[in-house]
Amino acid sequence: MRTFACQACGQPVYFENVVCNHCGATLGFLPDELRLTAVTEGPEGVWTQVPPSAKLHRPGFLTRLMSRRPETPDAAQADPRPLRKCANYAEHNVCNWMVPADSDEPLCPACRPNRTIPNLDRPGYVEKWYRIERGKRRTFYGLMRLGLPIITRDQDPEHGLAFDFLSSQDAPPDQPILTGHANGLITLNIDEADPVKRERMRVDMDETYRTLVGHFRHEIGHYYWDLLIAQGGRLDGFRALFGDESQDYGEALEDHYRNGPPPDWQDRFITTYASSHPWEDWAETWAHYLHITDTLETAAHFGLEVARRMPDGSVQEADPEFDPYDIADFRPIIDNWLPITFAMNSLNRSMGQQDLYPFVLSQPAIDKLAYVHGVIREAAGR
Repeated sequence: MRTFACQACGQPVYFENVVCNHCGATLGFLPDELRLTAVTEGPEGVWTQVPPSAKLHRPGFLTRLMSRRPETPDAAQADPRPLRKCANYAEHNVCNWMVPADSDEPLCPACRPNRTIPNLDRPGYVEKWYRIERGKRRTFYGLMRLGLPIITRDQDPEHGLAFDFLSSQDAPPDQPILTGHANGLITLNIDEADPVKRERMRVDMDETYRTLVGHFRHEIGHYYWDLLIAQGGRLDGFRALFGDESQDYGEALEDHYRNGPPPDWQDRFITTYASSHPWEDWAETWAHYLHITDTLETAAHFGLEVARRMPDGSVQEADPEFDPYDIADFRPIIDNWLPITFAMNSLNRSMGQQDLYPFVLSQPAIDKLAYVHGVIREAAGR
């Protein structure tokens, strides 16, 4: 994800911020521009953008950083059009996206697919919902940057995208709430928003990585498999890399949980779970592709460069001065990703933390990532 700054004062701010901690300006994200901006309230809950501060134009002040992504500069002139807060922003403060004031839609594009939200009368559930929405909005940012179609249940009642955020407290004891995907409907057990419970599940399932944004990126990969592969006429190319998805899915998962991954899984798959079935291989690869593009954009906006001397005397370098969401060739993405993740993992280990990216990418896994890259570009008409 790119970097953002408060238009009112030039202070760097995060994608999730609703208020600038420096000047106190209210912030809102404009999904059609993929830009976070300072906004000011007028009559009847109508908001407009704040004119950009002169600090954003000052040489050497954050401008050099943002000039690396000139297609979405924070220093753009303020658009006078009237805006409204997404209803989930105005009523619950679990969102920070804006919608046009004249729109018939009360919700922003990221909140619109919600079919079931948590029971907000329960203590702590608003906070859990906020964490869930935070991960979902990051996922939607990536989908929008890639130019992918997002077809909701209202547009396609049978296969459109929808979200159910469910609690085990609302289900019979013999019917656990499982996070998963079925025909466009993504279900998330809201216990995943509890860091302690999520970590316990990660350890119990022997996973190296478990996050809310990871869940969303994985499950939405299943949605796009249906849309881009099964319905998109790409089954032959998919099967050549990932295998035959017509094998029994239930039996494959049972075998995976009973016997574990094959001994050589790391030579062919991105994670152990990817080895369970071609559908899961696709979803895991899709999720990692979104991880990689989003993190590389962040690295580029911070001007991150890496140079590491190899045993043979050569230097492995990374300087991602390109837009990973729009580059045609996949090779620069992976060539920059590998040295950057080695550096980030090394920094984390210096702090006694787990690797930021605890995965090893084999050539078959890289080939699958390149395939996802090609499918996305083709689907987006690039």
